[in-house]
Amino acid sequence: MSEHSKFHRGERVIQERTGETAIADRNVSVMTDTVIGGARPFIGKQSMAVVASVDTDKRVWASVLFGQPGFAHTETGKSIVLSIPDEQRDETDPFWTNIAANPSIGMLFIELGSRRRYRVNGSLASIDAADVALDVIEAYPNCPKYIQKRNLRTVGASGLPNAASQGSRIEGDLPSILAQADTLFVGSYHPELGADVSHRGGAPGFLTVMDEHTLRVPDYPGNCLYNTFGNFEVNPRAGLCIPDFSNNRLLQLSGEAVLQWDMPDPDGHTGGTLRFWDFTVEKYVLRNTPQRLEWEFLDASPFNLPVAAG
Repeated sequence: MSEHSKFHRGERVIQERTGETAIADRNVSVMTDTVIGGARPFIGKQSMAVVASVDTDKRVWASVLFGQPGFAHTETGKSIVLSIPDEQRDETDPFWTNIAANPSIGMLFIELGSRRRYRVNGSLASIDAADVALDVIEAYPNCPKYIQKRNLRTVGASGLPNAASQGSRIEGDLPSILAQADTLFVGSYHPELGADVSHRGGAPGFLTVMDEHTLRVPDYPGNCLYNTFGNFEVNPRAGLCIPDFSNNRLLQLSGEAVLQWDMPDPDGHTGGTLRFWDFTVEKYVLRNTPQRLEWEFLDASPFNLPVAAG
């Protein structure tokens, strides 16, 4: 990252290829090195936090952590504390072992019911039996596009069994979960600048299973910053987390992403970008959420694009 830009080389490469450098330079003004005052109460009322982390084999993982409103909080905006007692940490979630080996953490606070989201990237400051503290490196809001509106009505105090299955192929329950998915969280990692996690959404069917190891995702028009794609340009390692809202499960996949440019798209599945990215699965974990959750679906994003038939 140059001293004259908030973007690293990978982000600049993507912005230049898409011809959106000037737009990116305007939009990056929202990025700061602290959580702004108006976002602090927003974080404090959330019941979920999306996180990205990196394991000892340099694989990237994305996950979602849940708690009662107030479990995530920041007083000064320089650090964020997640109050998750040790007994509520799901040992089948790679996040907990990953942060012991690599302090880099990407975070996304997203309120599906209001389509509001705020992104925070940082580094583990401390962890004890009660709390996880993160030092903030960069923070910024994201646009509300492609978010399906849901209310998280209940976060149960008693948890579900820590049941998890693991594998390396798209089989079993995975194809049906992917076919019904309308919400995706994607983690990426820059070896020098750290982890990041973002949201992708679309109508059910926007994810295409190409074969037992490969998933294809359309790239819709966005804020032109290309933080995720920029990280992929430097390091293709990626982690996906797909909520199974109906069954209180999270599907976490780790693998590599390859950008596909100038692809045929006669039916407008990419909204005119002609871009997709292919994700190759190396490992997955399908597990219950630690808490019993009750979701209420409200409506689909008005920005959702057509999906492939079948």
